[in-house]
Amino acid sequence: MSQWFDAIAFVTLFTTLFVIMDPVGNVPVFLALTSTMDRGHRKRASFQATVTSFAVIIMFALFGQYILDFLQISVEALRLSGGVLLFLVAMELLTGKEQTPQASNSEAVNVALVPLGTPLLAGPGAIVAVMVAVSNSANSLPGTLAIAAAIVIMHIVMWLSMRYSVLIADMLGEGGIMLLSRIAGLLLAAIATQMVATAVFDFIALHDNL
Repeated sequence: MSQWFDAIAFVTLFTTLFVIMDPVGNVPVFLALTSTMDRGHRKRASFQATVTSFAVIIMFALFGQYILDFLQISVEALRLSGGVLLFLVAMELLTGKEQTPQASNSEAVNVALVPLGTPLLAGPGAIVAVMVAVSNSANSLPGTLAIAAAIVIMHIVMWLSMRYSVLIADMLGEGGIMLLSRIAGLLLAAIATQMVATAVFDFIALHDNL
């Protein structure tokens, strides 16, 4: 089995992605961002967010370093821009702008792509973790299979957590979802601030090492 599958690489990457993507912690954010949707649209959004995240991570797993080098973008810049985007979304949740009646279900489904699919799920942390794992595998078959399995299973876990969060929404009702939106906005603002702070400190460390 070890000749065809690198179990250590699988466990390492899956654990890292689980901590970074946080399927349990992202449930309140998912419910808040989809608060204007009905049950059917929420289910579709959970699938779209998962597919978007999977596509982005696979793209960076295959071509990530080439893309960043070609565009001359550093990982720190990627993390900073992701933090700024999440902070804007957090402000909308805190101020209740996502609750406006003008936001139709068809428009609201777009949150499954941005910011849910990326940068919340397929964010800089997850992208870098996968790129590092690919680099460490040195294109070996066992390592490649382990990385692919970790990414696929992690996204199945993410989809299940968002898919069945619809049951939580049914129990909470509109008032509960509104309260959860404010809490999620606060948590998302903290995540965004941490991403920005980490990027700034990384920029400073990079400059000092030059």
